[in-house]
Amino acid sequence: MTTYLDFFELTQEPFSNAPVSRFYYNSAQHSQALTRLMHAVSYMKGLSILVGDIGAGKTTLARRMLDSLPESEYEAALLVIIHSGITANWLLRRIALQLGVENPAQEKLALLSQLYQRLLQIYESGKKAVVLIDEAQMLETRELMEEFRGLLNLEVPERKLISFVFFGLPEIEKNLKLDPPLAQRVAMRYRLEPFTAESTEAYVKHRLRLAGCPRMPFSPEALLAVHQHSSGSPRVINTLCDNALFEAFLAREETVSAELVHRIGKNLGLLGVNTAAGQAAERPGAPASSLPRTAGSKVDLAEIDRYLEGLGKL
Repeated sequence: MTTYLDFFELTQEPFSNAPVSRFYYNSAQHSQALTRLMHAVSYMKGLSILVGDIGAGKTTLARRMLDSLPESEYEAALLVIIHSGITANWLLRRIALQLGVENPAQEKLALLSQLYQRLLQIYESGKKAVVLIDEAQMLETRELMEEFRGLLNLEVPERKLISFVFFGLPEIEKNLKLDPPLAQRVAMRYRLEPFTAESTEAYVKHRLRLAGCPRMPFSPEALLAVHQHSSGSPRVINTLCDNALFEAFLAREETVSAELVHRIGKNLGLLGVNTAAGQAAERPGAPASSLPRTAGSKVDLAEIDRYLEGLGKL
């Protein structure tokens, strides 16, 4: 059975929204963000923050950063916050587990002691402890913010024993204000802005090239239409381009036209650059792969543990 991959002579799907490291697009601003974040953790600055709207590429950048931290120099971990109902004790235990604490204690003081001893071990081995927190806008309580402040107080005379990098939506800033002393400790902030029209074109060409495409299937006008309907969001660019290639394949059209992109954008409810309706359509209350959130329900922390363990096996 012929597929659109065969029709356009592609070796793999070019516009998947899964965070595939091979397709990482090192745009100027992504490069600048990564350089700044790497500097912050290299010098153990404490807390750094990267914010961006939905689909801006924060998760992809978080995974890229994790891959860029040499195991010989860092004890690094990536923690995805998938529910706003997590507790401070659960958070501490997950951080402890990911940094190598075996059998974390249930009682908080004992757990903090274990974590401190583990951080000292990491320090004495010549490494740096770094925890990247994705979907950090889910940290919605003052109690959670206070725990991060407490962990940042763990230090030796030369430096802090742990650094954190928050990746998330701009709501992170509101959450930080729940604990003003923590907000004052932010050592570095960076915001990912939407792609320009030129960056959108370069991004599309980059992914097509890596997927083995022998020619450019989008007309210049189609690329401009992709930018207009996506508002420069990488995630929405992927969705539009994937649909456009499939529809062109069904119509046996070798070139994607602007008219086709406009039709797909309309069908997807993408009304154009920075429209309120377009933003609302792309702004769910939780990450697409997260567990369901039910108002007023008590979160099952054991279920979250199982979910995160499953993510680690991907």
